[in-house]
Amino acid sequence: MTSAAPHSLFTYGTLQLREVQLSRFGRLLQGRSDALPGYRTTEIRITDPDVIAVSGTDRHLLVVPSGDPADAVEGAVLELTDEELAAADDYEVDDYARVEVTLVSGAKAWAYLESAPAPAPTSGA
Repeated sequence: MTSAAPHSLFTYGTLQLREVQLSRFGRLLQGRSDALPGYRTTEIRITDPDVIAVSGTDRHLLVVPSGDPADAVEGAVLELTDEELAAADDYEVDDYARVEVTLVSGAKAWAYLESAPAPAPTSGA
């Protein structure tokens, strides 16, 4: 038995695909349209063979800050259970970090954004 769907997740890429939803969540989800202001998309290459097999591609979108508040990334908000959010976390590779965002509608949701790069090693004195 799964819990209610207490998590809103803004999606803009492969998590909207039928095959990915069935593989990750075991069901198709109906999302509501929304947008993430102040961001733009870029494309990255995924190397995880499981993610490539499910999504059908090694090219995935990634949203990054644009510096222009007029920019917005269009997508959909999915309502997920605790288990489904954990499955989404498991699907996303290390290039992504789940953070809370405020959408154009004013709603708050989780979104997978560019993860912070690892700090450069420092040499000791």
